[in-house]
Amino acid sequence: MLGMVRVGADEVLSAGAARASDVRRTLRQIVTEADGRTRARARVRVSETPWPDLQHVLVTENSDLLVLEWPTHLQAMALEVDEILATSPCATAIVHGPLPSPMRRVLVPVRGGPYAELALRIGLRLTPSQLTVLHLTSADPRQPAEQRDAPFLGLQRVLRRLPEVDLQSRATGDPAQTILDAVQGYDAVVLGTSARADDHRPTLGVVASRLLQESPVAVIAVRTPRPPPASPSDETAGVEAISILVDKWFAENTYQADEFSDLQLLLQLKHQQGLTISLALPALNEEETVGRVIRTARRALQQRLPLLDEIVLIDSDSTDRTREIAERLGVPVYIHQKTLPELGPRLGKGEALWKSLFVTQGDLVVWIDTDIVNIHPRFVYGLLGPLLLDRRVQFVKGFYRRPLRVGGRTQAGGGGRVTELTARPLLNLFYPELSGVIQPLSGEYAGRRSALEQLPFFSGYGVETGLLIDVFERFGLAAVAQVDLLERIHHNQPLEALSKMSFAIIQAVISRLERRYGPAMLDEVNKSMKLIRSSDGGYWLDVEELIERERPPMVTVPEYRSSRKAASPP
Repeated sequence: MLGMVRVGADEVLSAGAARASDVRRTLRQIVTEADGRTRARARVRVSETPWPDLQHVLVTENSDLLVLEWPTHLQAMALEVDEILATSPCATAIVHGPLPSPMRRVLVPVRGGPYAELALRIGLRLTPSQLTVLHLTSADPRQPAEQRDAPFLGLQRVLRRLPEVDLQSRATGDPAQTILDAVQGYDAVVLGTSARADDHRPTLGVVASRLLQESPVAVIAVRTPRPPPASPSDETAGVEAISILVDKWFAENTYQADEFSDLQLLLQLKHQQGLTISLALPALNEEETVGRVIRTARRALQQRLPLLDEIVLIDSDSTDRTREIAERLGVPVYIHQKTLPELGPRLGKGEALWKSLFVTQGDLVVWIDTDIVNIHPRFVYGLLGPLLLDRRVQFVKGFYRRPLRVGGRTQAGGGGRVTELTARPLLNLFYPELSGVIQPLSGEYAGRRSALEQLPFFSGYGVETGLLIDVFERFGLAAVAQVDLLERIHHNQPLEALSKMSFAIIQAVISRLERRYGPAMLDEVNKSMKLIRSSDGGYWLDVEELIERERPPMVTVPEYRSSRKAASPP
């Protein structure tokens, strides 16, 4: 919060001291009365040239948004609004009228111009009980329909995925009057300013100017520093509009594990909903860590408090003491290659996860890897929290800092190389709605059996990517949540293993793209990987077949349906 005190050119700066004191007092009172969720700080500047000084503050503070009251602040700085819009280094909001709290109904009229995204984003941030987006289109019959609606199409795709938005459309030759007629019963209207003027400089525009002067409710007129488009028909709000959807999901569906540290509350929620919970531990040669993982989870989440109904180890035919340790600790052990033998054995972690659905009974299924060195109960209860708290959530991914051990030293942020170099770029490219998922490949995640049993599972490294895409496409973005599990220390894999993992993940994404767009691309692509080998004698190629196969939804397997029916109470 910046208080600007303007002194005249014929005054000394110290003449503004008394006014600066009054402004500071007002700002302190506003900060004091702010709710606990608001972090605010305030300062005052005395200046002969308030706008250049304010511009300097916006740049040095790296501000996202400048909020000015109309017309008071403009008069105080002796500036026209168009000059501010044209020279502000950040997004700008011109506000007129009192903004009630809480906000009940907000109207966001849009054509699809470059500022529509910011208008929608601010409308959502006001958290009204009803948000109406009014799409205004030209009533001129001489203008082709595809040209009239082209600027809006990108934004429309996002709005259809926001169930809290009431999307309406009206054709009009007088947008300002149409909006004035529509605002009756609303608390505020948020709209973009004009995208262009005769001199190609940003301007408030006729519509926003009229609303600021005549609207019976509060008005927020916004612009971004994005350059105006070359022509009105080029206005598109879809280039970055997806960020509105992703930002909203990230804010609402990203949790901290500590939010769920009250285990009694989780147990109460579990009993209220009549749920059972299974923890499945996939393992392959983890004798060094598997015992501590089991003991930690069982002690905190079964013995001290019965949050977990069962813990099972699903082993990938380990050759060390992994199974022996688990059995000695009283945990049921299953070898996935010997489970459902009539379907034939396959290699891969995804195969183990898929078959863990067959050998567990819980309504909620949690998976955590057994190579976690710094195991803590939060790795389990953090994943369960969103499922118990919000019945819309079907799938929860964990994320964390991943230190990378190189030789005898640890790099704090060096882990997750396949995530950053393969998985996240592919998701950003083809599934941008999932671009807010911090660690799509994490081995710690949980879901509702009713959802998981309907999904196919890749047998290998593509399982995490496939499940994430499938949950999103079947149940929507709101069904996915993520939880910060703080830090995960584990055994890092060699570069060649990471290369194979990337190869499988790319196959998984292509497979899902085939389902969306067709035709079958994987039939035409190479499924063998040439690994580069070297020795003192030179280089050679080692060819390894890496085909990412899929298992069908578990609910389609007759043996599974029979076992679930037998396990159901009479």
